[in-house]
Amino acid sequence: MSHPPLIGVSTYLEASAKWGVWDLPAALVPAGYPRLVQAAGGLAAMLPPDGPEQAARVVARLDGLVIAGGPDVEPVRYGAEPDPRTGPPARERDAWELALIEAALAAGTPLLGICRGMQLLNVALGGTLTQHLAGHLADVGVFGQHTVKPVPGTRYASAVPTEAAVPTYHHQAVDRLGAGLVPSAYASDGTVEAVELPGDGWVLGVQWHPEMGEDTRVMAALVHAAKSSPPRPFP
Repeated sequence: MSHPPLIGVSTYLEASAKWGVWDLPAALVPAGYPRLVQAAGGLAAMLPPDGPEQAARVVARLDGLVIAGGPDVEPVRYGAEPDPRTGPPARERDAWELALIEAALAAGTPLLGICRGMQLLNVALGGTLTQHLAGHLADVGVFGQHTVKPVPGTRYASAVPTEAAVPTYHHQAVDRLGAGLVPSAYASDGTVEAVELPGDGWVLGVQWHPEMGEDTRVMAALVHAAKSSPPRPFP
């Protein structure tokens, strides 16, 4: 592929967003996501929620896919009762992003899940989540930082071979791993901080928020994989 790969980034709907003189419903995602895609050499395409039946057609037009961070995954998706500290459900977004993940896995499209995106990847493959995790959230609306250690021999370790400090903001984490997933990074307290699917496809999830930092290595690995993927016919 000679041209920069097109990387789709999932977005979400807000009932009210303000800019200039306007206060209107909006489809949005923090600007750090497209900026990180661009800094890593990709072209960013923002994907607003749509009917899940459209996911395969959307993914077919992409070279790579990012599932962005956001609200808690509804526990019913992994057969659990909600913890009192779990946030309100975002059912439309859950359905859309799970459909995007499933379409990307089916098509072999390189896939990166960020925070919620990693958790959704785990759920899509039959895994479960810990609904409340202490020590990984600095304060409401404030990103913290801690170090993560790569697992040697993994895809993540090939991109980031040494321990690194990462921006973090989450209170949920992977519990039981989904089918085929392996851990590829850990926090010092043993929390799984990255997961991936071994094999020829490129599928990685990270628990932290690379879009809030300066390190482009994870996104650059996705962009590189997207460049290397063969073109696929539109459905």
